[in-house]
Amino acid sequence: MTDPILEMIGINKTFPGVKALEDVDLSVYPGEVHVLMGENGAGKSTLMKIIAGIKEKDSGDMFLKGKEVHFTTPSDSIENGISMIHQELMPIPFLSVAENIFLGREPVHPLFRNLDRRKLEEDTRDLCRKICIELDPWTLLKDLSVGEMQMVEIAKAISVNSDIIIMDEPTSAITDHEVERLFSLIRNLKEQNVAIIYISHKMDEIYQIGDRITILRDGKLVKSCLLSELSRPALISYMVGREISDIFPKTECPIGDVILDVKNLSLENVFENISFHAKKGEILGFAGLMGAGRTEVVETVFGIRRKSTGKIFINNREILIKSPADAIKNRMAIVSEDRKEVGLVLKMSVGQNLTLSTLKNYSVLNRIQKDKEKKAVQSQIDSMGIKAFSHGQCVKNLSGGNQQKVVIGKWMLSKPEILIMDEPTRGIDVAAKAEIHKLISSLAAEGKTIILISSELPEIIGMCDRVLVMHEGKITGELERKDFSQEKIMCLATGQNLEDMQ
Repeated sequence: MTDPILEMIGINKTFPGVKALEDVDLSVYPGEVHVLMGENGAGKSTLMKIIAGIKEKDSGDMFLKGKEVHFTTPSDSIENGISMIHQELMPIPFLSVAENIFLGREPVHPLFRNLDRRKLEEDTRDLCRKICIELDPWTLLKDLSVGEMQMVEIAKAISVNSDIIIMDEPTSAITDHEVERLFSLIRNLKEQNVAIIYISHKMDEIYQIGDRITILRDGKLVKSCLLSELSRPALISYMVGREISDIFPKTECPIGDVILDVKNLSLENVFENISFHAKKGEILGFAGLMGAGRTEVVETVFGIRRKSTGKIFINNREILIKSPADAIKNRMAIVSEDRKEVGLVLKMSVGQNLTLSTLKNYSVLNRIQKDKEKKAVQSQIDSMGIKAFSHGQCVKNLSGGNQQKVVIGKWMLSKPEILIMDEPTRGIDVAAKAEIHKLISSLAAEGKTIILISSELPEIIGMCDRVLVMHEGKITGELERKDFSQEKIMCLATGQNLEDMQ
């Protein structure tokens, strides 16, 4: 093995009240995929931000190609051949795909010294072809899906021609097909001696693409070795300090009568004639590839989008849902896939976020009864197991898993009977996933109806009683739990008939 391209020795970083990193070592070699794992809050992102020049270390040494370096800005890192794909997308919504990718590096016309739009378009198309994505260079970012925005971020990192690329949860919002294209691209980069630091909570991914692994826990290094030397149970044990025997704690519980019945629901140019029902105590899954229309269907049911045609019945009574307020009045709630953009107000506290949807329950004559509100907040913090210094802590400073618990806890205070959960475990660690899965099972056991959208087939198979599969705006199949398999679901998700598998 050659000398490391990046070496970090004894890295320390402290934030007010928190020791984020303590004497952490990391060595990354050219042409390898170095997996970095740990629970949310373990220090992974802080370590990567130090490499990327976003944060400064308190102490320790960092060497790049054998030369000691100290980055104080992201531009320092980029100039030294390091780029980073962030877990939380940072698009500029009113700029185009091309402008986002080449922001600050736009080509200049050699004669007129202004923006060379033709070359910008050509460079963008060449880059998209290189990584096999189909995007119009002049489409505004605000008009893209979350998955498409993720591909733009990947394209931006690739465009810099870096020696080291940090990928923080790069597949959290892209389809299986796009994941395969990304992995093919990573293999090509390895052949060019590019080092990849890969952060993910998806076990299947890391064993498919990773070479070596470093595991952090509570800001400390607990293991660094070849990935092939580490079994999955051992990996989880190193991450969480204990064994997790059941990541999908599905419990069998009685399923009652139909509570939600959707008939011939359509949204022009998105989906058409969608009919389905959900029962009390049932976990109903929606599977399908990105763009299939799953999120759009549940958002229409919830009143976020205005339906073109169709009827919605709750407890055999037709309900007119013209807005989310109508849905909430009918004991519905939704956990959206993008918690930071839609589910939370990041500048507000944990407590303020928890009571945001139910403030009227704690007010008299338009004045908040602080004691009553505080009691409700503390109850949710305790029942959800939210790890926060206090209910006054800013929610943006929580880990991804705890932020998601705040989103769910907020809706639990509204006492919903139907809970829609869109990608509820996206971007959170394996321990937090197990906690949320346990919560989903317990809610179903209480007789709540859960509608679960997930792009992770193991989650669908592990948690659901029944699954509806969508393709291009239509339901292509329905499977009972006894008939679940990844092959059948993928067959239906790609628009094929199950008979084709025979």
